[in-house]
Amino acid sequence: MPASLLPHRPLGPFSVSAIALGCMGLSHGYGQRPDAAGAKALVHAALDAGVTLFDTAALYGFGANESLLGPLLRAHRARITLASKGGLAGVPDPEDGVLRRSMDGRPEAIRRDCEASLRRLGTEVIDLYYLHRWDRRVPIEESVGAMARLKQEGKIRALGLSEVAAATLRRAQREHPIAALQSEYSLWSRNAELGTLAACKELGIAYVAFSPLGRGFLAGALQDPGSLQAGDLRTRMPRFAPDAFARNRQHLLAPLQALAQRLGCTPAQLALAWLLHQGDQVIALTGTTQAAHLHESLGAAALALDAATLAELDALFAPERVAGERYALAAQREVDTEKFPFESA
Repeated sequence: MPASLLPHRPLGPFSVSAIALGCMGLSHGYGQRPDAAGAKALVHAALDAGVTLFDTAALYGFGANESLLGPLLRAHRARITLASKGGLAGVPDPEDGVLRRSMDGRPEAIRRDCEASLRRLGTEVIDLYYLHRWDRRVPIEESVGAMARLKQEGKIRALGLSEVAAATLRRAQREHPIAALQSEYSLWSRNAELGTLAACKELGIAYVAFSPLGRGFLAGALQDPGSLQAGDLRTRMPRFAPDAFARNRQHLLAPLQALAQRLGCTPAQLALAWLLHQGDQVIALTGTTQAAHLHESLGAAALALDAATLAELDALFAPERVAGERYALAAQREVDTEKFPFESA
């Protein structure tokens, strides 16, 4: 889609492209990563296509993703919105110095993470700064208060939260206006519809939907989860276990592919178009390492779906029809999002 035609949606004080680029996969999470030239080509393709929201985090590659993106985006800072996250980062182990994943929502940890992100990104201010996960040992008001002080100091421009429930979002909003909530939302992950989607609409908060293609499942390219490389986070997710994956391919993906063929689009475009039809507060945060896939995704912004098609997709992907939960139990305990009755506590 030409850059001039990519629609924009409000996000706090910003107007951003309705489809954004999540950059995690360039450094973290999904097995093989592109080399520096490939990452540069992808980021430049996104810029040329009119993408204006770029998302990273201190956690991704334990800072490597921010270090990669900083130089690539530096010359374009005036025309993009740069988002990063803290409160979940790599922290040196006191015994051996090895970086290990640590969740810490204390004000001093949030300040430490933010200042480290600023250095890696090579920027004086982060446009949108999220609390990556709510550390329940710390009241959400304290973590948000620390972020508000960073804003007062000019180190960030807007505040965001990730993977919190509507009640937590409202508590945070009373402490300081929240610009965006980033949580998983797609045809096969519908927890947003249990409260946070409506709360965002009511409060004027953007809903930045990560994994809008179901971590690649909805695009249809993955044939066998057994082919995933060691270290790919999907190898630990119940929906990608062999039996659940096979059922989901048969009962969900195959009908989605047939409907997309009927409509003259790809399954990925259909899934993204459905998401964008869920409200003007929704922004699709899609991730890829390939420019061809990026351009395919951006084409979804031009796809109009009628009420009958939306209803057909809603019924096909009714939450109870999805085999397997979105996270293993240990990871599920780290998030604060609402759960369906049939999901684990």
